[in-house]
Amino acid sequence: MAWTWRLEDDVGSEVSADDGSPSFPSQSDAESWLGEQWPELLEAGVTQVVLQEGDRRVYGPMGLRTPGS
Repeated sequence: MAWTWRLEDDVGSEVSADDGSPSFPSQSDAESWLGEQWPELLEAGVTQVVLQEGDRRVYGPMGLRTPGS
């Protein structure tokens, strides 16, 4: 199964970022990508993400804002 991020706004509606969320072969690869891309995603209006393996929710929603921002 492929690992993907569902990109969402504050109310949980899906957000279409410029590049979207690619598919990853592993959870580790997906998490590494998010660690590199979160500032750009936040600028594109993504405020939270949900990690999915295929149709299964693994965890989330997880906010992208840092405390105090």
